Amino acid sequence: MRGRAGERTGVGGSVLGAGLLAGAANVIMQLSHPGVGRGVVESRVDSGNLFKRPVKRTRTTVTYLAVALLGTDEERAAFRRAVNKQHAQVRSTERSPVRYNAFDPELQLWVAACLYKGVEDTNRIFGGVTDPDQLDELYRSSAVLGTTLQVRPDMWPADRAEFERYWDKQLAEVRIDDAVRELLHDVASLKFLPNPLSAVLGPVNAFLTTGFLPPKFREEMQLRWSDADQARFDRIIRVVAAVVNHIPLPMRGFPFNLALWDLRKRMRRGMPLA
Repeated sequence: MRGRAGERTGVGGSVLGAGLLAGAANVIMQLSHPGVGRGVVESRVDSGNLFKRPVKRTRTTVTYLAVALLGTDEERAAFRRAVNKQHAQVRSTERSPVRYNAFDPELQLWVAACLYKGVEDTNRIFGGVTDPDQLDELYRSSAVLGTTLQVRPDMWPADRAEFERYWDKQLAEVRIDDAVRELLHDVASLKFLPNPLSAVLGPVNAFLTTGFLPPKFREEMQLRWSDADQARFDRIIRVVAAVVNHIPLPMRGFPFNLALWDLRKRMRRGMPLA
């Protein structure tokens, strides 16, 4: 679906901000690929380091999702150029345990696949989207999560069935080593936030993150999860979903709509985009 100036509006015309509750879980999924995980742990790009520049890093991530799913072709091209400047510095060295390069389209495809999983889950859980035709449209429109960077259009699995085959195959390659796991525990616990925010919100976010993770990723993170935890998690999500479905559409899309507005302002003023 498209809105003004060729914008992608997605299912129901929105990208749900409630999906950020699963943000840390999605990061864990992305970094479970050894190449992606090591690329982040060993990155020498301080401006993209969540623990050194939490506001900037969060803004860049949210803006990427906003421009990919809601932006115009011109906006995606501009943001691609900005991100490429950062990615040019992310590559393995002779000391790295695995080879990686941020421009590797296969690694980017995995990241895009994780992002799509997050978008689909968000629309299912908080948007009540279960109609197969709507889910097919959501899947097709989500290809831009990869093609906004270096993923070729022909690399995106042709349909949801093919995507599931790709996903199942990739799950066999999921591995989280000790260094990546330690960083991801800190992300889930919001250790990049100052006290007292991290102390107050960290345990809540860690619980929600564990709940949003599929079993394979919980195992790699060495996280415990009981039936009682699942029941508590389900109750929380039902309450959040009820709230989301009773607020105005612009509020449901926050902060993605704000991020897109900010991107457009930065483009007009010639300011850095990432």
